[in-house]
Amino acid sequence: MVFFVRKMNKVFIIIGFFLLAFFGCRMPQNVPPPNVDTRVLKDDLDREVRLPAKVERAVSLAPNLTEMVFAIGAGDRLVGVTTYCNYPEEAKAIQKVGDTLNPNMESIIALKPDVVLVSTASQIENFTKTLDQNGIAVFVTNPNSIDSVNTNLLKLGDLFGKTSGAQALVETLHKRSTNASAADKKRERLRVLVQLETETIFTVGKASFITDIIEKAGGKSVTDNVDSAYFPLSKETAVATQPDVIILSDSESNRRPNEVFKDSPAVKNGRILRVDADILSRPGPRLIDALEQISNYLNEVAPK
Repeated sequence: MVFFVRKMNKVFIIIGFFLLAFFGCRMPQNVPPPNVDTRVLKDDLDREVRLPAKVERAVSLAPNLTEMVFAIGAGDRLVGVTTYCNYPEEAKAIQKVGDTLNPNMESIIALKPDVVLVSTASQIENFTKTLDQNGIAVFVTNPNSIDSVNTNLLKLGDLFGKTSGAQALVETLHKRSTNASAADKKRERLRVLVQLETETIFTVGKASFITDIIEKAGGKSVTDNVDSAYFPLSKETAVATQPDVIILSDSESNRRPNEVFKDSPAVKNGRILRVDADILSRPGPRLIDALEQISNYLNEVAPK
């Protein structure tokens, strides 16, 4: 699993899988400074998070969250982001507070944020208590489908007071998603395998938002019967999948299908689609770009 550290999108995937297994309990509340107007919002772990009435300063500990905050028009409220937060371009200029696995607590506290935004891919159990003791709220998201990404956008719109901007964005994304999902539904559903890394064949299961994308694009994931979100395939199991199409999450470690797929219909027919790892593996607004790309491709290569 070491390869996931190379890019944030892969860090998000594998760490998120493990933390979902451990985070079912409520976490301690932050204690806000006295004489500050506050409100309570529920996050994706169903925690009641007390926040200032107006959030002015925020730290994002996941690239997908950074993209969401900018997308709803609140990018100017971000005072700290991770080293993996590279989109949009403006995010590169924001102070870095370490990576998602190892955020620098001293740097975060020094920035005096009203809230720290994390995904379940962040090791929040290790530092939530420290932030609580400093009166800093922690707001957790757990998007596992396109619909839940839209829900998170609306929650962040509420959090930052950008409700109208978030609603307009969600309406646009929903329309694009509907159009891509409805495209050429009469065609055959091709069997799709998503390969996240070449040497160790990691792929996606039922609990992954990527499986939701494949389904909406008109394909059928060959591993959608596995309850896990992300897991490695043995070579024997990989050979047996016989996918019609292989989708590569395009990154330095994943530029070609594993050799075990050489006799699969996908490789024999040249049905290999490379999708930028950042848009495929980050559950944010650009997931719709991945959906449209996959939907268009499946429409092109499906038997008429």
